[in-house]
Parts: sequence; structure tokens; C-alpha cells
Amino acid sequence: MAGHSQFKNIMHRKGAQDKKRAKEFSKLGREITVAAKLGAPDPDMNPRLRSAIAAARAKNMPKDNIERAIKKGAGGDDTANYEEVRYEGYGPGGVAVIVDVLTDNRNRSASEVRAAFTKYGGNLGESGSVAFMFDRVGLIVYGADKTDADTMFEAALEVGAQDVVSDDNGHEIICDPDDFNTVREGLEASFETADEARLDWKPQTTTELDEGKAESLLKMIDVLEDNDDVQRVASNFEVSDEVLAKLSAG
Repeated sequence: MAGHSQFKNIMHRKGAQDKKRAKEFSKLGREITVAAKLGAPDPDMNPRLRSAIAAARAKNMPKDNIERAIKKGAGGDDTANYEEVRYEGYGPGGVAVIVDVLTDNRNRSASEVRAAFTKYGGNLGESGSVAFMFDRVGLIVYGADKTDADTMFEAALEVGAQDVVSDDNGHEIICDPDDFNTVREGLEASFETADEARLDWKPQTTTELDEGKAESLLKMIDVLEDNDDVQRVASNFEVSDEVLAKLSAG
């Protein structure tokens, strides 16, 4: 029986992963559609579309899905009018949180984002209330198996990156948002498609959380990321390895 319940558990986990992947593809597709709608359908002429396609490719989104999303935006099949909205506020423990949303219903998104903050002891602030604590950057991530730290550092600086952080988990390359596509394309020429490639918010300083606050914050982020309208959640929290191990075990 133990084997049976374990199998069920694996199938449940696979189902959850498939669901998460489908949601991720849906969000990536929405960004591609909006980028194609707002600019040219040719990624060479549309930097935002080029970035959106890069993010989708990094997550192994099928080529057909990407092309469908471009056609939907360029061909006028997408009748929804999406708005970009940025919510800023504080989570548990006074941690700064930015939520980037792409929505066809601003009121729905606002109430759902506010509800998530409220439920877990956070509160939404005014526009600009926490964004000043972050830098807008291009982020490109490669696994540790791609190359060693020195080679990645030299290659990244060669193509215009600002910084590289390498550890046992891999390489994080940071660049100016305006240089994002140039840096990404330069690295892909040497190391193939990145594991992740996107514009992101990089905290200037971090706030360390204890186990209780970290658990609440991670639940809040989960709820926000599960929302179809939410494209990205950024935060400046930090947790010790010890706290992370306890939360993972739980």
C-alpha cells in the first residue's frame, strides 16, 4: 500500500507541475501577444517582443505556442485590452514587494492582489512606495553545468553585462535593461538558450525574515503567482539556510 500511495503522490505532484507549467505558458503567451499588439510582429523590429520570446524559449515553451501568441496579437484576434499595472507594498516583516500585472480587468486584479496582501499580514502602498528600493535589470540565468565561473564572467563582460554571480547552483548575469537583448544574444551564441531570461527587479538591500514571517511571505507570493493576471512578483526578503531547510521539510 505504501508503494501505491507514493505513486499517487508522484502523480499528484506531476499533475501540479503540469498545471503550473500550463499557467506559466499562458502568462508568457499573454506577454508575447501584448508585445506583438503594441509593436511590430517582427521580433527584430520589436525589442519587447524579442524579450518576451526569449523568456518563453528559456522555459521551453513550444514554438507553435509562441507563433500562435504572436499571430493573436498581430492579427487583431485578441480583442481584450490588457493594461500593465504595478502594485507595490509591504509583506510580512516589512518586506518590500512589487507585483507586475497584465490584466483586462483592473478592478478584479486590484481586489485580488489586495486580498492576498491582507490575508498574510501585508499591506498595499502607493505607487512608488517601494520601487525605489530596487534596480530594474536584465537577468539571464545559466546552470552550473554550462561552464565555470571564470569563463562565464569573461564571456558576460565581453558582451556588455554589468555583473555575474556564480555559485554551485549556476550563473546569474545582470545587465542594464537597454542592453538585455544584446547581452542575451551574445551569451546564447556561446552557451545556447538560457535557463531564464527576463527583465527583473533587483533589491538594493535585503530584509532577513524569521521562520514564521518567511512562511507567511512565501504563502503570499504563492497566491500572487497563482493569479492569472500576475506576471511577476519581486521581493527583497532573505532567509537563512537553516530557516529555508525547516520550511522545505515542512
